[in-house]
Amino acid sequence: MESKIYWLFAFVGLYWAYCIFWGIKGARTAKTSADYFVAGRSLGLWVFVLAATATSFSGWTFVGHPGKILTDGLPYAFASFYALTIPFTGVLFLRRQWILGRAFKYITPGEMYSDYYGGNAMRVLTVLVAFLFSVPYLGIQLRASGALFNVLTDGMISVNIGMLLLSAVVVIYVASGGLRSVAYVDCVQAVLLALGIVILGIITVQWVGGWSAFTEGIGNLVKSDLTNGSRLTPAGHSNRVAIPGAIQWVSSGSAAAGGVWTGMMCMTYMFALMGIQSSPAFSMWSYANKTSKAFRWQQVVASSLVIGIILFTFTIFQGLGADLLVLNGVWEQVTEKNLVPKLINLMSESAPWLVGLLAVCALAAMQSTGAAYMSTFSGMITRDIYKHFLNPSASESMQKLTGRIFVVVVAGAALVVAATSTDALVMLGGLAVAYGFQMYPALLGNLYFSGISRRGVVAGLIAGLVAVTLTDKMSSLFPVPWGAYPLTIHSAGWGILFNIIFTVAGSRLFPDDDQTMAKRRKRHEYLREIAGVPDDKKKWIPVAWGLTLFWFLVGFGPFAIVGNTLFSNPNDPLTWAPLGLPSLWVWQFCFLAFGIFVMWFLAFYMGLSQPVSPERVESLARKYFGDSV
Repeated sequence: MESKIYWLFAFVGLYWAYCIFWGIKGARTAKTSADYFVAGRSLGLWVFVLAATATSFSGWTFVGHPGKILTDGLPYAFASFYALTIPFTGVLFLRRQWILGRAFKYITPGEMYSDYYGGNAMRVLTVLVAFLFSVPYLGIQLRASGALFNVLTDGMISVNIGMLLLSAVVVIYVASGGLRSVAYVDCVQAVLLALGIVILGIITVQWVGGWSAFTEGIGNLVKSDLTNGSRLTPAGHSNRVAIPGAIQWVSSGSAAAGGVWTGMMCMTYMFALMGIQSSPAFSMWSYANKTSKAFRWQQVVASSLVIGIILFTFTIFQGLGADLLVLNGVWEQVTEKNLVPKLINLMSESAPWLVGLLAVCALAAMQSTGAAYMSTFSGMITRDIYKHFLNPSASESMQKLTGRIFVVVVAGAALVVAATSTDALVMLGGLAVAYGFQMYPALLGNLYFSGISRRGVVAGLIAGLVAVTLTDKMSSLFPVPWGAYPLTIHSAGWGILFNIIFTVAGSRLFPDDDQTMAKRRKRHEYLREIAGVPDDKKKWIPVAWGLTLFWFLVGFGPFAIVGNTLFSNPNDPLTWAPLGLPSLWVWQFCFLAFGIFVMWFLAFYMGLSQPVSPERVESLARKYFGDSV
């Protein structure tokens, strides 16, 4: 065998040993269901900062993101803004969910929604959303890991064997130790994910011939597109370096001239990715924290600043540089699926140990998200279905056993789908985050607005899930005339539109009774007192709204087309400045900086993620709710 394979097995073996170690350690400390499902509400500051970051940015960030930049250019690089929009969701919701979890001892979001809205509809729908999110998302990670093993071992390990190996390791440590084990493993995975992306970006630029050769090469690719009349936007620019319009009035996004990634598509795609931290899984992550001190550091520093800079530089190096490696004769061809494995393999002869390290970085990225969703889904189905409906008197030990069984079940389901239904998996994977975003109205009602009724939120969530399904790639299975992403608007955008319409209409037509409303108003009074905007900052609320809307609409929304030509002529590489960067890339960096400022302004200055002491949470809860908490 080649030396790279020995190094690969050595690094992977050490990494998996570390994972299993934490599984065993977590099993020893998990005495109660709360210990197992929400880590005993004891996660420390830096554990959450690193673990939540690893969970937010999956194997797609490591493998899929550079591949899409390869095929779709800088317009898809706008997706890198999810480094900010994912934690933006956290700024709105995580601290308040942590407060409620601490006050009312919630373990699952289904318990929170059922307690607030009443009835069991939201409890069941929350579990359904978690299932729709977890199985395809985990399946994608397993499939990608199998493919990675297959390429890096030169076919020695098949795709299916690779998937089985990864799933076995994940099941062992997740089923054993629960969320605590997941969190501590994720700490290392966050570091490996960031390190791997940076190293691969540097490798790409070096193999291209350095920075000057890289920027000159991108310019030559653009000139080639213009000469050949290929990959052109309606305005006549190469879609490598220009957004193809604010919106295109086409029945299906695939019919858009110059590509699907218009300003509206970029922005509504970001809505979908915001679904990661509005998904039921992240509600449980919020409950697992010892304090709320970690939230703003994860949101502003770890995710927005660190991951944001990494995505807008090193993944773009990989994606745009791949064509240059083909042009220079390093590769015969490259696709979005094999780009990252091929980059890793570039070091097979000169630094075979680095192949092993980078393989572990990729596996860590894939594993981090899948493990988190396995753990949280098992908790939800155990508490919200098994314990609530089937066995209300289930003991702590029985709940832990049931949770472990469901970890195996969800992993098995994901493995079957990944092994047998590749095309369906891709479609379902695209739906997962869009489904997660449909929890927004339910969260807003629970945490901010008392006027959303039980029947309104249920109708809205159902309508949103249906609308997402009928406007995503899954729409090909139904006799609909509009296809996927009509009018170049992502399915998450269509879903939230119908979700809000049905939520508002349902709440107006079917309001809840006065007693229920009084109970809700008391909860909102409690949240305002403990987590409201400080009095001295309330004058800045209109400014906060204005900054946020401007960032969404102009930074990466319909008005981002200004960035095509603002700083230079995209058709003339000689005008590209500074550093030989096309206008759109400069625009992206400008709004990355602006977005980081907005996140700081909301989380730190406005106090939306200001820490609250657990003692104050509990004392005020007793004041408002007495013996009911």
